[in-house]
Amino acid sequence: MDFPKTDRTTLKRLPKRGVYERDIVYPILDEAFVCHVGFTVGGQPFVIPTGFGRVDERLYIHGSQISRMLRTLAGGIDVCVTVTLLDGLVLARSAFHHSLNYRSVVVFGRASMVDDRESKLAALRAFSEHVIPGRWDEARQPTDQELKATAVLSLPLDEASAKVRTGPPIDDEEDYALPVWAGVLPLRLVAGTPVPDPRLPEGTEVSSSVLQFGNS
Repeated sequence: MDFPKTDRTTLKRLPKRGVYERDIVYPILDEAFVCHVGFTVGGQPFVIPTGFGRVDERLYIHGSQISRMLRTLAGGIDVCVTVTLLDGLVLARSAFHHSLNYRSVVVFGRASMVDDRESKLAALRAFSEHVIPGRWDEARQPTDQELKATAVLSLPLDEASAKVRTGPPIDDEEDYALPVWAGVLPLRLVAGTPVPDPRLPEGTEVSSSVLQFGNS
């Protein structure tokens, strides 16, 4: 089922780039590591970057119990969550038509606090697996004290849309004859060589989740 088009999710500028299919929106969310959460408190706008995870049709955002953002969002105010993946630099023949190839998602809704222990653990596991699959089972599990110090918010994926730009530059017709190189410079996020903690016990091997990262 596609996301319904609402006044907030319907693209006004370049509507042909709008995407409302869940099977396109969800992979964008699953590939991103950081989201930006926008909200308003006392008439003041805030946009906070944070980590997140998705389970089925919900986003989970976590942080400290003393976080102003999380305490504010738990009060039931409207929020806007965005993610963006940059796929390439689009280099045109004219400076005016330079652009970016990207995939982005905007989600609107109201978040609620996850309070019960099992649901919070499941959300934190989802966050961990979103970052590095398999890492949760390798690491020590959270203690009750750590769980109490962690706030987890749940945001239903009911109102969302994606915006996607792909392909080569689009120049003015008279500029195509210019002797200027034009095209796309692809960009991608890659993992480097793991750097061990200086206090790592001698002989400790790199975890399988780290070795497999990016290969699945």
